[in-house]
Amino acid sequence: MRTRLLGLFLLVVGVLVAGCGGGSPDNRTLAIGDIGWDESVAISNLTKVLLEDEIGYENVELRTLDVDRLFQGVGQGDLDAFQDVWLPNHQQLLDDQGDSVVQLDPWFKGQTRFGIAVPSYMNITTIPELNDTDADQILGIEPSAVIMQRIPEEVVPRYGLKQKLVEASTAGMLSEVDARYNNREDFAFIAWSPHWMNQRYDYRMLEDPEDALGDLNDPAELLMIVNEHLFQSDPVAYAFMDALTLDEEQLNGLESTINDAGDPMDGARQWAQDNNDIVQPWLDAARNAQEEP
Repeated sequence: MRTRLLGLFLLVVGVLVAGCGGGSPDNRTLAIGDIGWDESVAISNLTKVLLEDEIGYENVELRTLDVDRLFQGVGQGDLDAFQDVWLPNHQQLLDDQGDSVVQLDPWFKGQTRFGIAVPSYMNITTIPELNDTDADQILGIEPSAVIMQRIPEEVVPRYGLKQKLVEASTAGMLSEVDARYNNREDFAFIAWSPHWMNQRYDYRMLEDPEDALGDLNDPAELLMIVNEHLFQSDPVAYAFMDALTLDEEQLNGLESTINDAGDPMDGARQWAQDNNDIVQPWLDAARNAQEEP
């Protein structure tokens, strides 16, 4: 009887310790949403590499989904976090989740841009001037992106544009941009910053004189959302993501390293090794949370 009671006591103590905020992250898993955009791929793979290699997580799973399913996944608890929220672009999707998600402070410490762009050799500066060029398409990205709805609903009718908006994956669009840019063709495309395209191509973001893109013309905040229970269930991951910040030069460097490596995890791991001074405070925050009772 005493042996059974002692065993039961130890079992209860073990459960209580496992449920506390600190402790070892061994055998822990985490599910992070990835929208497939380059900054999302970069930040999610960097998080995965550091939590697994440095903090000891067994598995940080990255799931690539459409943007609406990413917000729903975090709200419903199927995902622990989504790290590439653009506000105000994603404001309605965020509002739809109510109190089921927690919004962390912006992790990107730089100036964002988002809009319709052309190669600089086209020598135009505004969206309505597209009709004075030989461009017959606006190369677009995933249909779930807010700008892909705003262009046909607001921009095209406002300016009477003759160009066709083409849907594609971000990677597919950038491949087409590269080919047309190298051939010096007339074309327009969706562009944004931060992104490595700003280092590779000489292009101009077109002015929107009648503000047809609305709030997309304004600088955005890039931040993370986590499930409402993550702070209690996994304070180590929460502390890590809450501490993570990058400026534009750092993010562009991370994306470029990933592109050069040809594999997101390899590139993220190489960048982290080369930039230990940047990632160390995030790791310290995670380890401090791990040690708390």
